Amino acid sequence: METVVFLTFVLILSIFLGFELINRVPSVLHTPLMSGSNAISGITIVGAIIAAGMAERSALSTILATAAVAFATINVVGGYLVTDRMLKMFKKKDGGQGT
Repeated sequence: METVVFLTFVLILSIFLGFELINRVPSVLHTPLMSGSNAISGITIVGAIIAAGMAERSALSTILATAAVAFATINVVGGYLVTDRMLKMFKKKDGGQGT
């Protein structure tokens, strides 16, 4: 019971801290921070693959590990697509006044 209370406290605290941190990030820093978080999510994929490939597992554990791989992959790919789109906003547009 103590473990459940402690883990619930950690979850609520991490949600609160994450929310406060994201709200205080200036727009200029959003793209570099998002690129860094995508790299961290890549590490999550490696951990999920290791968890999915471990021997002597139950069917539920295998299903959850496979779902973790899928969700981590979706997170990384989506993050890179959003970052790429944001970086395109900062490129200069050609005014059509070339030689």
